[in-house]
Amino acid sequence: MKGVILAGGLATRLRPLTFVTNKHLLPVYNKPMIYYSLESMKRAGIKEVLLTTSGDHVGDFASLLKSGEEFDLRLYYAIQKNPKGGIADAISLAEEFSHEDSILVLLGDNIFNYDLKNAVKMFEKKSLGSMVFGVRMPTKSGQYGVIEIDSSGAVVSIEEKPAEPKSNIAQTGIYMYDHKVFEYIKKLTPSGRGELEVTDLNNSYLSQGKLGCEVLDWWVDAGTSYDELLRANNEVAQMVKEGKLA
Repeated sequence: MKGVILAGGLATRLRPLTFVTNKHLLPVYNKPMIYYSLESMKRAGIKEVLLTTSGDHVGDFASLLKSGEEFDLRLYYAIQKNPKGGIADAISLAEEFSHEDSILVLLGDNIFNYDLKNAVKMFEKKSLGSMVFGVRMPTKSGQYGVIEIDSSGAVVSIEEKPAEPKSNIAQTGIYMYDHKVFEYIKKLTPSGRGELEVTDLNNSYLSQGKLGCEVLDWWVDAGTSYDELLRANNEVAQMVKEGKLA
């Protein structure tokens, strides 16, 4: 399995902090935000990672991360020309990089302490084509993608920021896909927001009975607002001091 970290976007909600830098380079407690995704890849046993970002910031990432030696990774870069293209559009940049291997996709502003190594092993053994990861939290109207599961843990539905959420499981920015993901992306049409939605991509797998789900204990989306960035700094600081996060 190969890794893909999505670190593009305009981050307009974090301006003026992001006028001169990419949000994934902002500090979260004692390290740049992007470090957490790279460390998660390393813990999961991933060896090769593609980082996607905008042309304006790819040089900043390369200057900081170089070729990934510090994380025991081989790091590559790809430029997303349309920052408003959506998550699925950014994933499509990994088609040649994947060489038909499965991929682990992380949004670069997601921080979590869940070790994905066992999930990677299980995914490679099972016949699932995709896996999503959720976290139980208040799912306010229109704020998060929402995953609905049944009593056995099977996914019933996934909705992108529904007005009336069917569960309290928010969809995080952690995904696993088999090599068919690029075929599904090519069949997607832009949503009302003009993006290729990752929820539509996941529903493509769900309609084929090829989607699994795991629920995390703790996760924070550090890149959505000032409040979430502050919460990320505070909670990460506490977890590092308690030895729950490296």
